[in-house]
Amino acid sequence: MPNPVAASTPPVRSPDKTTTMREAIAAHVTDGATVALEGFTHLIPTAAGHEIIRQGRRDLTVARMTADIVTDQLIAGGCVRRLVSSFVGNSTAGSLGELRRRIETGQPAPLEHEEYSHYGMICRYLAGAQRLPFYPLRSYAGSDLPSINPGIRKVTSPYPGPDGAEEQVYVVPPLNPDVTIVHAQRADRAGNTQIWGLTGVQAEAVYAARKAVVVVEEVVADEVIRSDPNRTVIPAHAVDAVVECPGGAHPAFAQGYYDRDGEFYRGWSHISKDPERLRRWLDEWVRGTADHSEYLAKLGAVTWERLAVGEAWSQPVNYGRRR
Repeated sequence: MPNPVAASTPPVRSPDKTTTMREAIAAHVTDGATVALEGFTHLIPTAAGHEIIRQGRRDLTVARMTADIVTDQLIAGGCVRRLVSSFVGNSTAGSLGELRRRIETGQPAPLEHEEYSHYGMICRYLAGAQRLPFYPLRSYAGSDLPSINPGIRKVTSPYPGPDGAEEQVYVVPPLNPDVTIVHAQRADRAGNTQIWGLTGVQAEAVYAARKAVVVVEEVVADEVIRSDPNRTVIPAHAVDAVVECPGGAHPAFAQGYYDRDGEFYRGWSHISKDPERLRRWLDEWVRGTADHSEYLAKLGAVTWERLAVGEAWSQPVNYGRRR
């Protein structure tokens, strides 16, 4: 016999966390905050970085494993006091001019830089996500990094080593950003976020943070997410805001949506090595555009035709259901 109570109960609707980029940055990025911007090789939250510059945030600590063009732009925009990273460079295409000036000469203002290995950064996020006091790792043995970074320390293991002797292991402290911002391919309105291709450390960085903003190429219906649940890397309960921003990773790529803009990467070294040229670029392309849609329009259709990708569909799978 049907349950009359169940039949009359309306379906539970997921909360709608969608918002604009302007509103998300205004609400979650404050002066002096620690902001993690994660995405490895592709899905880099460039558009979010541009909005931080537009809103004139100051004295930020930026955590980014692969400090690249968006980091250089944020530093040049006067937003960053301190950088926590494990890599610095223009991704096989040259140097980051502003970052180098700040570290090498302290001009126009010094930049604090806290350096780790890639795995060291992953361990910091893992410790932060699991609310641990530190995370152990072996890979700093023989490295010079502990000598320049006092945050990398040694502790005595509570367990004997293989030979029964006392053992010293390196540890890194937890990283708990005030907000983590990541880019992804798609999410539903509640924030269930799906990523394919290189997944990087986005999930760990989100779980480590006090707040999380997910920027996606498209917001899709709940049914799309539910039809392929294994691609949900970040679940809704860990997300505070969802921003739909097509093309938001440029000049990086978004797997399945558009290619890496190699011309931009190669050109950036020439732009960033000249402080005046870099200032003019920021004034024209970031501060001079109201939002990312204007930035894309300024790039023009020819650029997006050049970055268009062909189709390479994944085969469907049968999850099965009860009969």
